[in-house]
Amino acid sequence: MFLSIFDIFKIGIGPSSSHTMGPMVAAARFLDELRTLAGCEPAMSELRLKVSLHGSLAFTGHGHATDRAVILGLMGFLPATIDPDLAQEKEAELRQAGMIRLPGLPPLAFTPDTDLVFDYGPPLPGHANGLVMTAMTVEGTALLSRTYYSIGGGFVLSAEELEAQRSRDASPSDEPGALGFPYPFSTAAEMLAMGASSNLSIAEMKRANEHLVYGDTLDDRLDTIWAAMEGCIDRGLRQDGILPGGLSVRRRARIIHQQLLAEQGRNLEQPHVVNDWISIYAMAVNEENAAGGRVVTSPTNGAAGVVPAVIRYYRDHCRGSTHEGIRDFLLVAAAIGGIIKYNASISGAEVGCQGEVGSASAMAAAGLCAALGGSNEQVENAAEIALEHHLGMTCDPAKGLVQVPCIERNGLGAIKAVSAASLALRGDGKHFMPLDNCIETMRQTGIDMNLKYKETSTGGLAVNLPEC
Repeated sequence: MFLSIFDIFKIGIGPSSSHTMGPMVAAARFLDELRTLAGCEPAMSELRLKVSLHGSLAFTGHGHATDRAVILGLMGFLPATIDPDLAQEKEAELRQAGMIRLPGLPPLAFTPDTDLVFDYGPPLPGHANGLVMTAMTVEGTALLSRTYYSIGGGFVLSAEELEAQRSRDASPSDEPGALGFPYPFSTAAEMLAMGASSNLSIAEMKRANEHLVYGDTLDDRLDTIWAAMEGCIDRGLRQDGILPGGLSVRRRARIIHQQLLAEQGRNLEQPHVVNDWISIYAMAVNEENAAGGRVVTSPTNGAAGVVPAVIRYYRDHCRGSTHEGIRDFLLVAAAIGGIIKYNASISGAEVGCQGEVGSASAMAAAGLCAALGGSNEQVENAAEIALEHHLGMTCDPAKGLVQVPCIERNGLGAIKAVSAASLALRGDGKHFMPLDNCIETMRQTGIDMNLKYKETSTGGLAVNLPEC
């Protein structure tokens, strides 16, 4: 099984990888296919676009800016390269003119208020996050219609691709390891076995897999990911004010950071103050995410603060930290994230927040354990401890916004990750519950979890709000 580190860690925008980045990517894919079709019919006249959002994309789409993401995607913007100022200008022009003009395509009529529909009926059959895009002729005939699913972490599959993937997963003859990579582990057990037989660390095995694709550019790419994470923390620690969306949630990372700095060297610090440092690193990221800023999926936007916070803790607070340790941290975290995604899910709409912050905490625990010199067995143990203590966690964001409880939840997920790594390093790697069994438990729990607790904002904290 090969899921690249750059699939797990993708630079994009907030507030949601599945509800913002995914729909934007889906819209861009639809344009590409429509452009190919237009190339075969150069005389094609004006078309009208229609989009419908289903399942969780409909129920929490306003809070996650899903409608805006689709609009910008249809105008040619992509999450990794979007210019926010230009995007705002172009969106305003579209809302006034109702027409999209792009190279290689006929004029595309699109009025967001009427041509983009939030469908609050039953979700589409493939996944909780579904959207349908259609291009119609002026006579009303559907020229091209595609169903896409945003399956978490910014990953997007067409209905046909999702069906094909599930068919491959169900076929015992289609081994995920038969892809030509030197260490194609798809489970934690395989990862440990390959490490034992090769006498390599998890980071070394993951590096060998990635090097086959990215060659000598790998380290530069890893450094780019960490630079984007670190930049997001730093921006979040500088910003103040009220987050958008109507909940009147105030940014807190900056003021707490100032308090912590003021306490340094004054003998005022309590022993547990390091937890506050870890928390503000994570909260800074998720406040940026909630404001629609530039973030890195880790493995999702809703859980984007956990891994960067623990890396920052490793670099600034741990003795003996190195830049190479940060690279190993990222490689190992991605290896664990890939195993979880392959065998369960990282989508809050599919399995609840155990699949987002729980997965992120497991990834961060494993990465920190590796960076601090843990054995492969200790790394696996660290991931299991962190994930185990997020099992059953619901995804019930107030008003569909990635703010309450999401921002604080990232801070606590990061603290759990550090604790899990520390506990694992105190042992010899032998433990009762294997990581693979914990991942399977998360998958089963997600299947059994009531839909209203899976990113629909129809249950839990989302409906138990303070009365004004």
